[in-house]
Amino acid sequence: MAPSEHRAEAAHPLAGPLFDPGSVAVVGASESPRKWGYWLATGALAGRDRRAVHLVNRRGGALGGVPFRPSLDALGARPEHVVVAVPPPSVRQTVLDGLAVGARQFTVVTSGAHGEEGPASAPAEERALAALVAAHGGRLLGPNCMGVVDTGTELNLTWGEFPRGDIGLVSQSGNLALELARLLRRSGQGISRFVSLGNQRGIDAADVLDSLVGHEPTRVIAAYIEDFRDGRRLARTLAAARDAGKPVLLLTVGRSAASGRAAASHTGALVSARATVRSMCQEAGALLLDSAGELVDTAVALLSPARATGRRVAVAGDSGGQGALAADELAERGLDVAEPSPDTAEALSRLLPAGAARGNPVDLAGAGEADLTTYARVARTLLTGDADAAVLTGYFGDYASDNPEHEWLECAVATELADAVGESGRPLVVHTMARDTAALRLLRSRGVPVYERVEQAAAALANAVRWAEGTRLDDGAPPPGPDPDADGATAAPVCDGGYRTLRELLGARGIVFPEAEFVTTADEAAEAAGRVGFPLVLKAMGLAHKTEAGGVALGIGDEARLRAAFARMSRATAAGSYAVEAMARIPHAVELIAGVRHDPAFGPVLMAGIGGVTAELLADTALCLAPVTHARARNLLLSLRHAPLLHGWRGAPSLDVDAAARALTALARVAVEHPELAELEVNPLLVHPSGAVALDAHGVLARDGTAP
Repeated sequence: MAPSEHRAEAAHPLAGPLFDPGSVAVVGASESPRKWGYWLATGALAGRDRRAVHLVNRRGGALGGVPFRPSLDALGARPEHVVVAVPPPSVRQTVLDGLAVGARQFTVVTSGAHGEEGPASAPAEERALAALVAAHGGRLLGPNCMGVVDTGTELNLTWGEFPRGDIGLVSQSGNLALELARLLRRSGQGISRFVSLGNQRGIDAADVLDSLVGHEPTRVIAAYIEDFRDGRRLARTLAAARDAGKPVLLLTVGRSAASGRAAASHTGALVSARATVRSMCQEAGALLLDSAGELVDTAVALLSPARATGRRVAVAGDSGGQGALAADELAERGLDVAEPSPDTAEALSRLLPAGAARGNPVDLAGAGEADLTTYARVARTLLTGDADAAVLTGYFGDYASDNPEHEWLECAVATELADAVGESGRPLVVHTMARDTAALRLLRSRGVPVYERVEQAAAALANAVRWAEGTRLDDGAPPPGPDPDADGATAAPVCDGGYRTLRELLGARGIVFPEAEFVTTADEAAEAAGRVGFPLVLKAMGLAHKTEAGGVALGIGDEARLRAAFARMSRATAAGSYAVEAMARIPHAVELIAGVRHDPAFGPVLMAGIGGVTAELLADTALCLAPVTHARARNLLLSLRHAPLLHGWRGAPSLDVDAAARALTALARVAVEHPELAELEVNPLLVHPSGAVALDAHGVLARDGTAP
């Protein structure tokens, strides 16, 4: 680590103790390669030129000429960083011993920390252990982690090989981290730092990601996270990485409780855990990816000497079929494989034989095989033309496999290709059927991405473009927490705040509902109808899915039909109360759905989408963290796939999107003020040319009840 880099990082609490400690002690060191203690001790000893390394095992022994000490207090020196690899019942005492000798950083590799009560007590004991360390001014990584690596400071406190490179890796899965490290090695890349989070009882994902934002050798951040803990804090950290120009590539699991929530409300069915994470990534400017391979491919593309800044892609290949397939893969991912400009086409015509395709894709038609330098000249022409990036697909890199005499020339062409990237400032992505040849190793050493499958190349380039085009959403939205316009007082719970129904609560915030009266008997319904007027709607209250349950009757035109509908509805639903509501007949209206769900990690999450009874069928929704500004709510609506319906479809008038946005901001505000509502929903929200009206509202109390 360069001195200037160390100074820039010095303010971060993890910089020294976790990543560059002055001394390390491995407790549970072993002479046997079958044990974790052996690999942790071996890795620690590799950094002896930079720091003091102590090995502790009460049974004695030695490794690499370093004797094992019986205990931490026998070291005669203060270890700054203690690695704990002892049986679970001994973990707490080991940490206590470390604190007693002045250690302040603990990496607990051991899975669990249970004592007499057994594994069931492990979570509580782990939290108590982290609190104990924190009370002494220290930090705990783990338990149940695989350790930590900093290739720049020669710190290797883990098992497995982590090649040096430019990617900061954070993972809750040790084996997945090993897979990523191996894939990176094959791609010619490696890691700057690796942290295995384990159970995150002390140091969590946001802590480590925050440290990587200011770490100069880290150019791309990769993370696998299952438990997001404080999701809002994590979102702020991802946004800081975006502001620093560092791409964050995130993997997570797709598990969610959406199926269990579906019975409670539409919102629960439409807002999954993964959808919430995807929304958070969009707001923070990070990329949520689907697999380890996609993450590595994208990271390699983002580490190219030149990053794509636009969607125009030129394709060149020595096979018409491969070029066409590459074009299809790129176009399917939203990239523009457009025809070249006349100037570029003319320049290509001077390089290619008669009959070669000069469009896009470019078919070398044997010119590359006849003269390998054609690859470089064509690529340079494309990179200096009107394309934002170029893809070379086919056979290049494999000529030396068939004829070793071609190796020097193929390497020379690879050098020209890499030079063209640097000179043009535009990325080149190479897809080849070759695997590991001298020319490909040279390209990788120069940062030019090389892929075995064309779909890898297309996905990586598309993701790199997506990151370049994406921005952190910052429209002046309020920080997570209470509404900025609130007076600071805690809102009374919904059931105790003087509101008989959610309609009254939402109406007080400005959401418009049709005129309605609430009744319990058919006679009361008939009396209310006289005041509301026919035609009207009868609804059973307290049901999430009224239509499916037989709890809605539309267009009731007289008292006889009202009484008949009431009788049918009472038998079908056994509801305790009913709404007699004015029938909303508004031409050119579109049904939306708006809801808020309290996510355990991210807090209130606002959802907007195409609503009504087809909400779950269409699944056209967009999410963001609540509360929201008017601008954010408006943009949320306009991001829907069916947003053209709001602008006036096929001659229909434009709808009042601003009125719908005001309803969203009001709904989000109520959800923030009333955390006792686990879910809150308006469906449908009828938006029309002159306003927006909520036709129904539903809430689910966190106490497993239903809001009135």
